[in-house]
Amino acid sequence: MEKVMIFDTTLRDGEQAAGCRIGAPEKVKIAHQLASLGVDVIEAGFPCSSPEDFSAVQRIAGEVKGPVICGLSRAVAADIDACGRALEKAAKPRIHTGIGVSDIHIMGKFKPEKYGLTLEEKRRTTIDMAVAAVQRARQYTDDVEFYSEDAGRADPVFLFAILQAVIKAGATVINIPDTTGYAMPPQYGRLIRDIRENVEGAGQVIISVHCHDDLGLAVANSLAGVENGARQIEGTMNGIGERAGNAALEEIIMALRTRRDFFHLTTDINTREFYRTSRMVADALGMVIPPNKAVVGDNAFSHSSGIHVDGFLKERQTYEIMEPADVGFPESRVVLTARTGRHGVFHRFAELGVQLSEQEKEQIYERFLRVADKKKEVFDEDLIAIVNDELSLQKQTYTLLSSKVSCETGAAPRVMVRLGRGAEVLEAEGRGVGPVDAAYKAIAQAVGLTPEISRYEIQGITGGTDALGKVTVHMDHGGLKVLGKGASTDIIEASIKAYLDGLNKLAALGGL
Repeated sequence: MEKVMIFDTTLRDGEQAAGCRIGAPEKVKIAHQLASLGVDVIEAGFPCSSPEDFSAVQRIAGEVKGPVICGLSRAVAADIDACGRALEKAAKPRIHTGIGVSDIHIMGKFKPEKYGLTLEEKRRTTIDMAVAAVQRARQYTDDVEFYSEDAGRADPVFLFAILQAVIKAGATVINIPDTTGYAMPPQYGRLIRDIRENVEGAGQVIISVHCHDDLGLAVANSLAGVENGARQIEGTMNGIGERAGNAALEEIIMALRTRRDFFHLTTDINTREFYRTSRMVADALGMVIPPNKAVVGDNAFSHSSGIHVDGFLKERQTYEIMEPADVGFPESRVVLTARTGRHGVFHRFAELGVQLSEQEKEQIYERFLRVADKKKEVFDEDLIAIVNDELSLQKQTYTLLSSKVSCETGAAPRVMVRLGRGAEVLEAEGRGVGPVDAAYKAIAQAVGLTPEISRYEIQGITGGTDALGKVTVHMDHGGLKVLGKGASTDIIEASIKAYLDGLNKLAALGGL
């Protein structure tokens, strides 16, 4: 079967989701996992956007083997040069450059008279800028992708003209973004077909689809594009991205795989890595995967209705079109309690892909027993939260020694905290509108710092009043933004751990 290339932009377009940020170390970790997943191209970031993003792209280019490593740029010389420098160590580098091509973008972005007085003059300038960008990118690599931003709303005749020009200038991939999620699947598919039929040289380059989900059609549009001749699909894990997000790669790839009889296409993706990759990305961004999310949601292979359960137990295919194992979901699991024992606990960790040293195992098992003593059952989500919480505390400036919470009806809650900072013990008491507020004021008083809390989120990892709670705190101190995380069956303790985790990350970044 003919192959479709998979272009993952989780680390670039995905990170542009409102309120999300991935630090360079986490980007590198995710990039390694994307390589294990088998994507063909990793768009590692936008090197010109910030020093940290430049560093992340540079590290990924030097460390991650297998996929093409790509950097994004505008049709601006400085952007392209930054990409070239960041990708120097990549075995297979690609520069992804482009420009807006719809009249809305051209007239909105290029208002100054230097770009031309009329629409036609501005269009000619746009083509000149696009050609110059591709030619400059070719000075760094033979693999240059050109994005025609807002192609879904562009005048087709002008779109064909600019695509033909950049192909002649040396572009090897032409990306046709439906930037605003405006197109309908038949319309978008026809656009891809028209490009193949009307753009000179289109048969010698790869046509790529890049669709957004503003109307919930990103996956459908991407598949329509592939059906009409596109041979590269761009998207993100879990469909994260600007506004309503990008096309979800796991949904597209499983559609191609499940309906090979319809598409007659294949990919090199190891779909059994989807579950692990999905959870890694969600955890890095502090996002929750909806239970009903296709392919990777917790309910994707769950059955509740009596009719469904009866049919499923008699014949799996009555209500399942994919095998859970095909996307990395466990077929069965050990029910973990305080009496399960070490072998059962660490066997489950191994099934989840969590590798632990002997020293880490001791630390994790002690924490597991404390959680298991408070819960009837410890679920997979609890295990991941325990690992993330315990291992994030190994390198720390501040440690929690103890806390005491006092709440009384009609009185402001009081929290006393004792913290460790090396050999030093810090103590303080705080009062607040609630116990979390009081705890955070106590910590701020103890350490002498008051970072801004832009967002505070609580998530019950599993059901029931004995659930392990995960707290995520978005913190900003002197322009440095970090994500603090903590987990505990005591939500106040989880909140304190998240705050301290954020402080420790700020300290590691030199912000304290």
